[in-house]
Amino acid sequence: MWQDLSGLGTVGVNAGGHQVDQFAASELTPEQQKMLIDIRRQKTELLLEIQQLKDELGEVVAEMEAMEGGGLTADETKPSNKAKQMSIGRKKFNMDPKKGIEYLIEHSLLKPTPEDVAQFLYKGEGLNKTAIGDYLGERHDFNERVLRAFVELHDFTDLILVQALRQFLWSFRLPGEAQKIDRMMECFAQRYCQLNTNIFTNTDTCYVLSFAIIMLNTSLHNPSVKDKPSVDQFISMNRGINNGGDLPRELLVSLYESIKTEPFKIPEDDGNDLMHTFFNPDKEGWLWKQAGGRYKSWKRRWFILNDNCLYYFEYTTDKEPRGIIPLENIQVREIQDRHKPHCFELYAAGSEFIKACKTDSEGKVVEGKHTVYRMSAATDEEKDEWIKCVRQSISHNPFYDMLAARKKKAQKTNVHSKS
Repeated sequence: MWQDLSGLGTVGVNAGGHQVDQFAASELTPEQQKMLIDIRRQKTELLLEIQQLKDELGEVVAEMEAMEGGGLTADETKPSNKAKQMSIGRKKFNMDPKKGIEYLIEHSLLKPTPEDVAQFLYKGEGLNKTAIGDYLGERHDFNERVLRAFVELHDFTDLILVQALRQFLWSFRLPGEAQKIDRMMECFAQRYCQLNTNIFTNTDTCYVLSFAIIMLNTSLHNPSVKDKPSVDQFISMNRGINNGGDLPRELLVSLYESIKTEPFKIPEDDGNDLMHTFFNPDKEGWLWKQAGGRYKSWKRRWFILNDNCLYYFEYTTDKEPRGIIPLENIQVREIQDRHKPHCFELYAAGSEFIKACKTDSEGKVVEGKHTVYRMSAATDEEKDEWIKCVRQSISHNPFYDMLAARKKKAQKTNVHSKS
């Protein structure tokens, strides 16, 4: 907690990463709440910019005092200046990768070449791995050339595919956008096949199998996944992907056992990912949520929709969500309820329970046991807007479409080659 700049009282950080004055926000109208959230968001951004400027100003003042107080010449302080400029450049990169690289090039700390930038990212000293992933995934000509140079710095020679993936996925954090993931995994597959020419007949096979391994890792080691795939299911899932033929069983078994024994280590940065998740949501607002227990009571919760997940909080000032509902294999529909107006519900498509988790009364994270989640909006318009946004979030996942198309291509390559 800290003092508000206006002197009106204390403030805290809310579910959206916003600072919140301690008064009853629930007394405001939806329009006033939205306006208040926008103001708080702008305030947070300004405070971050002010702090950044203060940090940079402090460093400049310290440099000037060192030169004046110690009687040092500008030339004598050059190494120190370069080190401080590099430190500033890293901080800028972690906040905005594009601006960070521009700063480092402007101060002659990096050459304006894809190879030099790639080397800087590959070393990764003091860099946020999420920021590295975001920069490498950008669809600009220079970024794509940096990505290719970055991948070429990895030596996958004589590594089995899962070992190569471990090395590659530790050097940055995969971004969330499907198109970015596609470009990065395409480069990985090309590099792996270039260095290991006798394993796969084409890069499509390597691409599809790499994703199968990543998804296997999630299925085997995510506590919310109840039905763990067997080795035979993993083999069956990858039939026909090698130029229309099957990969050797012993290869697939070795990949399965490697992931089962040792999950991927996912880079963890500074813990701010959750704040960024809630900072620019697709939609947010108050909804009444029906309890999933024996007694169907209704509780008012603050909902945030972002990154194909629906989060809900008890208060807007909460730092952590009470529940998380991944929108995987989920459908949404309008529903009539005798006790509440403007209702809609989420329901599982093709499975008994919705995969979700929540925090219980003791603060422990437990798996949800809902077959449906029923919510009630304040107005008919709000209900329609929530349904629309949830449907967009469910359907707008091109990653699975791209993977399915690539798998189809890998399975049919052999057919085309014979015609």
